[in-house]
Order: sequence, then structure tokens, then C-alpha cells
Amino acid sequence: MEQIKQNPSMPGDMAVRALADVFHIFGDETRIRIMYQLYDKEYCVQQLAEALGMTQSAVSHQLRVLKDARLVRFRREGKSIFYTLDDDHVRSILALGMEHVEENLPKL
Repeated sequence: MEQIKQNPSMPGDMAVRALADVFHIFGDETRIRIMYQLYDKEYCVQQLAEALGMTQSAVSHQLRVLKDARLVRFRREGKSIFYTLDDDHVRSILALGMEHVEENLPKL
């Protein structure tokens, strides 16, 4: 049997771990909903909580996770903090993931 060699384009262990962490964060329905809400507009915590039917505390917790992973960013305006997706890469991951899901959903 022929021995298979590792793909030379395989990223290093740190990069693989970091990518797995990003996908782990994408693995939560609440965080996906928040990211979709922020897809093309910025919102404050209160607006997100109202739109998603969640408490401000729950939204703040999830935003902290997303911010720590650099998937969302924020800006201050007076006492308010507004959140948006960090960049187009995050939008692309969401869009490509949804495209894959929709292609594979059963036809109703």
C-alpha cells in the first residue's frame, strides 16, 4: 500500500487550532443570529436584544465572544457602543456557509 504524505499546503498547528476556534464560535445559533443582524448595519446592544428577543446581558456576553475572536468590532458614540461585523471575510464565511446549507437542504 502506498504511503500518503501530508499535503504540503497544510497549515501549521497554531493556524489549524486558530481556524478550529473560529469555526467553534460559528457553531452557536445565537452568535450566527447576531452576526446576521450585523451583516450590513451596526447596532447597539439594546437594539440587538430587541430585534432578537434576548436580554441585553445575553447579547453582551455573545458580543464579547465575537469581539474576542475578532469577528465583530465596535465604536463608541457618546455613552453608546455600536457593533458591526469586523470585515468582509466574516460576511463571506456566513454567505458561503449559508449557500452550502441551502444547497443541501431537503426540497419542500
